[in-house]
Amino acid sequence: MPRQPRLLIENVCYHVICRGNQRQAVFLTDDDHSKYIMLLRHYKRKHRARLYAFCLMTNHVHLIVDCLKLTKLMHGINLSYAKYFNKKHNKVGHLWQDRFKSLVITKDKYLLDCLQYIEYNPVRARIVDNPANFQWSSYRNRILGQISDTLDQIEL
Repeated sequence: MPRQPRLLIENVCYHVICRGNQRQAVFLTDDDHSKYIMLLRHYKRKHRARLYAFCLMTNHVHLIVDCLKLTKLMHGINLSYAKYFNKKHNKVGHLWQDRFKSLVITKDKYLLDCLQYIEYNPVRARIVDNPANFQWSSYRNRILGQISDTLDQIEL
């Protein structure tokens, strides 16, 4: 039986989660993280998405995006990244576990709570003791004011 298409709604955001197949690591080097962010920027522009937060953990990704072409956005990012990863690391087969998950987030206080949840993920995983020490999330850009062409300003 085919999957049901995703219901996409205007004026909301989506908390997107992509997990490595069988919980395997999807980022092995700093170059891997950089490549994913580069692809995120490219497809964000292509599909006119707005990105409010991200966190690239070892075996999964969290994003908060506003995009009516969410499926095309994530298909482009994840397919391109899987091809890159498999070629670079001499692997074959699926990189991602199933299709990405997306949860609707209204543009209110809940959005701010989700931003914090995502950016504090490395602290909860005991990778760092301060989210500012984790290089692969939007925390430094949003909270510490580091300039970024990746993130968009939040409009509540």
